[in-house]
Amino acid sequence: MCLAVPGEIIEILNEDALPAGRVSFAGVVQRICLACTPDAEPGDYVIAHAGFAITVIDAREARVRLAALGVDEACG
Repeated sequence: MCLAVPGEIIEILNEDALPAGRVSFAGVVQRICLACTPDAEPGDYVIAHAGFAITVIDAREARVRLAALGVDEACG
């Protein structure tokens, strides 16, 4: 089974040919490829899977999905 997790973009990185960002997942920060979400900006929430942001979601939806995963994180 695969799991896609919501996280908040905290920084856009301009290090490589592909856009990337630092994304916080309940306080755990990971480098995530943003090629599939080129309009995403710091403060946006994305759904990430296998190191790639696959879609942007709003803070309310992020709260709902985090709650379903049993994660207690304040969003927005």
